[in-house]
Amino acid sequence: MPPQPSPPTRSAVDALRANFPELRPPGALTGRLEALLPCRALPAGRVLFAQGQSPKAFYMVAGGEIEARFAALDGRMSVLEHVRAPRLFGLAAFVTGKPSRYEAAARVDSRVWVIGEPAYRLLMDDWPGFARALMREFAERFEGNLRLLEAARHLSAPDRFAVALRQLASERAGPVDAEGWRELRATQAELAQLAHLSRQTVNQLLRAEQDQGRLRLRYGRIAWKG
Repeated sequence: MPPQPSPPTRSAVDALRANFPELRPPGALTGRLEALLPCRALPAGRVLFAQGQSPKAFYMVAGGEIEARFAALDGRMSVLEHVRAPRLFGLAAFVTGKPSRYEAAARVDSRVWVIGEPAYRLLMDDWPGFARALMREFAERFEGNLRLLEAARHLSAPDRFAVALRQLASERAGPVDAEGWRELRATQAELAQLAHLSRQTVNQLLRAEQDQGRLRLRYGRIAWKG
């Protein structure tokens, strides 16, 4: 039997609060929400929902990493986002009831909390401020994805690389240290997918940025000023 992803280290409600630290759920809501938010294990490579499918829930990552991607007209897969704990995803197709424009698949062994209709109604109706915060979160993410798509179609390779790097940094970069550096865990392959560039081109751009003192390359990580 393949190894199973480790269980989440925090509760679903704590993960929701990590997404929206300005909000605090009413005390009576916590137990009801936990009972409505099952956690599902996904082995690496498993598709959670497919492009063209109408999901019956949206999701929050409890552990691992989910890749949101869509098939282009030429058959290639274009990556929209890499989603890590505790981020939410899949809201648009769930709320509209329309087929999803992308598929979501586990990049590594992962776990997700499943937010179905009963939990969604409870969150929107009984948690003050949640609806507004949720809409703001997904609007900001949609804007970021649009910037990536625009970059892929119109911008030069260095500009597309810069947009992809900023997108990854917004998703997973650590805090700025005393010297102004932020470290993010990312590979050349991830940057190449997001920027719609070859790995060779991304490697050249990374080395050029390092030579100019704007990046520090480490194994599987990038320290970045930006």
